[in-house]
Formats: sequence, structure tokens, C-alpha cells
Amino acid sequence: MARGSGSYRDWEAERRRQERAAEQARQKRERERKAQERERLQAEAMARDADAADRTRRLEARVEELESLLRSSLRRDPQVRIASLRRRPNIPALDLGGWAKPEPSPSWEAFAPVPPGWLQRKFGGAQRYEAALRQAESDFARAQADHQHRETQRQMRVIEARQAHQRKVAEAERETAKYNSHLKAMEAGLRSGDRHAVSEYMDLVLRASPYPEGFPNQRRAGYVPESSLLAVEWYLPPPEVVPAHKLYKHVKTRKAVEPTIRPASEARQLYQRVIAQISLRTLREVFQADPNDLISTVVFNGLVRAVDPVTGQQIEPHLITLRATREQFSALVLNEPKFNPVECVRRHFHAVVSPHPDELVPVEPVMPFSMADPRIVDPIDIISDIDKRPNLLDLHPKEFEAFIQNLFSRMGFDTKLYQASGDGGVDCVAYDPHPIKGGKFIVQAKLYTKTVAPTHVRDLYGTVQHEGATKGIMITTSGYGPDSYKFANGKPLNLIDGAGLLALCHQHNIPARILNRGLKKR
Repeated sequence: MARGSGSYRDWEAERRRQERAAEQARQKRERERKAQERERLQAEAMARDADAADRTRRLEARVEELESLLRSSLRRDPQVRIASLRRRPNIPALDLGGWAKPEPSPSWEAFAPVPPGWLQRKFGGAQRYEAALRQAESDFARAQADHQHRETQRQMRVIEARQAHQRKVAEAERETAKYNSHLKAMEAGLRSGDRHAVSEYMDLVLRASPYPEGFPNQRRAGYVPESSLLAVEWYLPPPEVVPAHKLYKHVKTRKAVEPTIRPASEARQLYQRVIAQISLRTLREVFQADPNDLISTVVFNGLVRAVDPVTGQQIEPHLITLRATREQFSALVLNEPKFNPVECVRRHFHAVVSPHPDELVPVEPVMPFSMADPRIVDPIDIISDIDKRPNLLDLHPKEFEAFIQNLFSRMGFDTKLYQASGDGGVDCVAYDPHPIKGGKFIVQAKLYTKTVAPTHVRDLYGTVQHEGATKGIMITTSGYGPDSYKFANGKPLNLIDGAGLLALCHQHNIPARILNRGLKKR
């Protein structure tokens, strides 16, 4: 009995030991599973932290890229070296292909029959050889004729290929000569201040300016030599160029990376800084790239191509417009850390900036680009004997005033022409009945061939104030100097030079030209 009881106790102890070992193994596996789960969750959380940080860094890098549009361009020389644009003719190689080498002539050895031996001769081999020889000679002659025919054909193909290649070479040389001749003419035009040459050169300068991804590359320039003025039309990036999100956060309770929306006011201010920097950067590049100081004033019109959410139609509202003289621009310290681009364009250049560019609220350009577009306006007439458009410089001053009155009537204004000369400088009063943009406009017409003096612009402003008018408009057949434009900035004055006058005439289908035949106008 004692022996049996001992065996049972041993068995029970072993069973309990095994149960404890199994439980310990289970608990160990559970601890390992929980540890692995914690490590997995920790790794996932760290990955989300890294993802949020990486996305935020990319956002911050994009914002920094937008904030440094002006600063990052200051070391770049904007001049375009025309000599570097010259081309050499791209002459294609002559490829004759399989026609390059003649085919080897037929060899008689390939046709000649084997002469019979002495034993073959005894059994009629000589006759068979003679027959084979005649056949071989016939085959050889035919092979030679075929070869000669193929060689003749090959030589004809070679001649045709060489002629075609010579035509391509001549065309390439002709196109290259034409292109290089155009560059040479542009260089000469830059020295003489030609309207088209300066406009085209500045087009090259503007297009060569590098901007970040997503920025349009459509921009154009129009030079007005009468006023030493360059008008720039620049397509701005849309408001969406500003990142909609400010940062990314790891929301641990939801185990997700979620963006924080950028406040609308912050996005609007950043976009205003973007377009202000573009305008200032353009001014710098134009003035520094001007090789012969032909440009004393720059008009910058920034517009954006977008879709009107109300109508769904394509629109191109102007979001910024300014006029700057070289003297005004030279006073700027663009690399100053405290320099504020928005305040600069608004207060220094009296720019008109859309109060809500993110909502595409448009502004009225200080000077429409069409008034300087060289494709529309070209007052220098090289075929004057053929061109039957009336030359405005042939008019009497009173006739010119009447012409301007008729132009404004065609534009939809109610006009009144003053007859007396002592009218305080008022040549014409134009009334616009529009309830918002309308009002009383004082118009002065200057039939000049020389630059209008700044005193006339100041006198016009005094007349506007005296008459209580909405705006003063001065129109001349010549141009204005930088002092006149500087004075007009920020004031209700609109200065229209000869190029702008011709653009208005073109817009309203009024035939006109400005051809200086040496008339002694003021």
C-alpha cells in the first residue's frame, strides 16, 4: 500500500510540474505576443510620425520656395547674350545605306567548267566540256550584263541620294542663315531702340526667367520707344499654387495622419506676396537686362487664367498692375531681410493689387497691354505712299482735338469739346454714365512729336482737382518721360502715348497712323 501511494504522489507531482511548465510557456508566449504587438504598434506610430513630418517638410519647402521667389533670383544675371543664340546648320549625315558600295563583279572562275582529264577525253569528255564552256560563257555574259544593270541603278540611287542630301544641307544652311540674320537684325534694333527688336529681346529675357513647377511660362513684352516704356503682361500662377494645408499631424487616437487646413487669410496673404515678388523680380530683370538703357519705365500687368465658378467660363482677371520708373526701382534694397514686397508695390509703386486675389477679384490695369503690343501698334510706316490711313500728325491741333472727341464718342462716352483756348487746359470733357466706374473725365490732347513735359501732366492733375473730375486723361501722338509716369502713379491720371492711341483706334476700327515727316509740332 505504501509503495502504491508513493507512486501516485510521484505521478501527481509530475503532472502538476508539467501543468506549471505548460502555463509558464503559455504566459511566455503571451508576453512575447504582447511585446511584438507593442513593437508593431510603436513602429506604425513612428512611421505615421515620420510620414507627418515628411509631408510637413515638403509643405514647408514649397512655402519657402514661394517666399523666396525674389530673394533666390537676385544673383542671377537676367541678360540674354544674343551671340549665344546663334546656330550652326544642323547638317544631316549622308546615309547611302546598301547603295554605298558597288557589288563585286562576276568572276569567271565561278562559271568556268572543270576541264576534262585524259580518261574523260577518251569517252567524249571533250565535247561535253565544249558544250559546258559555251553555256558557262553565256551565263557569265548574262551575269555581267545583270551586274552592269544593277551597278547603273545603284549609281542612279547614289546620285539621287546625294542630290536629296544637298537639298537638305542647303535648306538647313538657309534656315540657319535666316535665323542668324534675324538675330543680327535684333542686335542692330537693340542699338537703335527699335520697337519690335526690344520687344522680342525682352520676350526672351522674360521667358528665360526660371520659376518653380506649376508656374505658367506665358509672358510677353511690348516696347513703346516714344515713352521709353516697356509693358509686360505676365500670367500668374493660380491661387491654388499656395498649399491648401499648413501641416500634417499624427492623430494617435485615430491612428491616422491628417492635414491642418491653412487659414484663408494666411493663404491670401501668401498669394499676395507671391504676385508682389513676381512683379518686383520682373522689374529687376527688365531694368538689368536692358543693354542700352532704352527702358525708363515698366508697366507690369499680372493676370491669371481661371474658370469663373459662377458661369463656368474661362476668365483672365488682372490681379496686380503697377507702373515703375528706373529711378524708383533703383532706390530699393531687395536683399534687406526686412524688405516687404507687398508693402513695396503698394506704397512705393502705388500698385493696384486685388484685395481678394484668391477669389479672383479683378483690378483695372494701369495701362492695357494692347496699347504697347507691337503686333497691333507700329507707328513707323515704311510704305507710307501705299498706306492710306490718315496720318494724325498731318492734322491741325483743333482737328486733332475733334478726332479725340470722336474717338471717345465711339468708345461710348458722352463728350463735349471746348472751343476756347483759355479753358484751363480742358480740351474735352467725357462723361461715362456707368453707375460704378463712370463719372466725369477731363481729356487733354497733345499733338506732339517730342516727349510731353511733366509740367503738362501736373497741370492736368490740377485741372482734375479744380473741375472735380473723376479722372484726367492725357493723349498724345508722342510719349511721356519717367518723371511724368512717376508723378501719375497713385493719382487719378491716365497717360496714353502714341502707341496707346493707335491701339485704341485699332480696337474701335478707326483708321489712323502716326508718321513723323519732320513736321514741326511742339
